[in-house]
Amino acid sequence: MGDLRSDIDSIIGRPSQKKVRFSVQVVKAESGKVVYRRNSMTALVPASNMKLVTTAAALAALGSDFQYVTRVGLVGNTLVIIGSGDPLLGDKETDEARGRKAFWVLDDIVRAVRANGKGTIDDIIVDSTVFDDERLHPNWPRNQFNKWYEAEVSGLGFFANCIEVVAKDTGGSKASLLVEPETNYVTITNNTTTTTKGADTVSLWRQQGSNDILARGRCNKETLPMKVTVERPAAFMGTLVAERLNRAGVKTLGHLVEAGTDGSNITTIATYLTPLVDVLNRCNKDSLGLAAECLMKTLGARANGGKGGSWANGRAEMTRFLKGLGVEETEFNIDDGSGLSEENTLSANAVARVLLSVYRTKDWPMFRDSLAVGGEDGTAAKWFREAKYKGRILGKTGYIAGVKSFSGVCVTEKGDYIFAIITNNAAGSTRDAINDICKAIIDDAQD
Repeated sequence: MGDLRSDIDSIIGRPSQKKVRFSVQVVKAESGKVVYRRNSMTALVPASNMKLVTTAAALAALGSDFQYVTRVGLVGNTLVIIGSGDPLLGDKETDEARGRKAFWVLDDIVRAVRANGKGTIDDIIVDSTVFDDERLHPNWPRNQFNKWYEAEVSGLGFFANCIEVVAKDTGGSKASLLVEPETNYVTITNNTTTTTKGADTVSLWRQQGSNDILARGRCNKETLPMKVTVERPAAFMGTLVAERLNRAGVKTLGHLVEAGTDGSNITTIATYLTPLVDVLNRCNKDSLGLAAECLMKTLGARANGGKGGSWANGRAEMTRFLKGLGVEETEFNIDDGSGLSEENTLSANAVARVLLSVYRTKDWPMFRDSLAVGGEDGTAAKWFREAKYKGRILGKTGYIAGVKSFSGVCVTEKGDYIFAIITNNAAGSTRDAINDICKAIIDDAQD
């Protein structure tokens, strides 16, 4: 691998990368032999490469057969919905991939209520106590709470804890706003205008601490779907159920209550299962931050008697996982599960050890398939499209301001190579440098 070492050194040594900090490690997967390292023990901010630690820790602790179970039941005339921390309940992309109708869960709850002879429902209780009630991480960017990647983390939620809005010119002075799911849980003030010139500039802004949303900007024909987060996802889910029941002729007469339940006196009428494999796919292939944060809090809840999963107790479990792999404390700091916090740090050695630990288990095919495939799908679809590389470089991308990362596996003619690449003070061209390192691994195997 002498040529590989010089090739990677040459890429990192480009003038355009002079100020960039690199932590890189490449490992022959079958033997575990390190074939390249550059500052590999140096802990840098990893961005979404943190998700690799979160998903690997979850897979090791929960097992590949783990499923999130959302339970719906009745206590007399009260409807109870007990969350399990499922980040994909009502998730649009997952339902499409599974061939399920949008909002099928809401329709199924209505069916189950009617099948049990209920023409009215008193209170609706939503139980999200599998997690604590700290829904926004304190070290996330304060001005991005509206963004889908900063959705509130709750033990019970729906539709990735967002609404989706399309603005459309239907002939009036203001754009028509089409909201999914249709709900009165949010209030939208429409300050848009329509135009026949220029690009769409419609944007949405939710007032923090409320579900009051302002829509503003110009609409030319029709916008792409825009996502905005909601406040208190468990109440969002409960409201959607109540609205769907009312539309179906089942009147809700009482209140929506957020409270914990012990589940002992509940007659279960429906359960909704999400397998771990779906969560891994959305987390790693699509970089859904909510999936990572729910996994982290699920680890915490598991260690806390099944309730009160928090960033603190999830952090303890992930720390224990890394130490168990022999990673030194100087090589990491765990703050959240998704990598959105700039307080996270990881070394390339830590990431490589995590990947190698999964590689050596029967669960590697499941984990490997959760990674984005270069030239084919996920967040790496737009890279490595050349025949020589397409489908052979699988990994998890990462990006926040000043940070670019990519770690995974290269499938080569000389076997599989685990790679971990984290850069800080990243330049505009750093992504090209990262990709070129991956290509060099493939190239070396063909020489």
